[in-house]
Amino acid sequence: MLVNWSDEANADLNEIVDFICLDNPLAAIDLSELLFETAEKIGNMPYMGKNGRVSGTREFVAHPKYVLVYQVQLNEILILRVLHTSRKYP
Repeated sequence: MLVNWSDEANADLNEIVDFICLDNPLAAIDLSELLFETAEKIGNMPYMGKNGRVSGTREFVAHPKYVLVYQVQLNEILILRVLHTSRKYP
């Protein structure tokens, strides 16, 4: 399935990468690549994530500190948020 990122998810990703980049640019690049690769895996196996805390969503731990929140739609996967595991959500 096609994977798209919401504006909120893009903003989350940019904020995370920018913050990590201040101390370790290579780690920021690695994390960004990991998150995109994980999103592509979700596109191939949409139900690999658990049911989300918000109805109609799914969640997948892409990294020990980051979760991708997404929706399985008719013809696409929509990444809704990229959240640090310590953040209270929703």
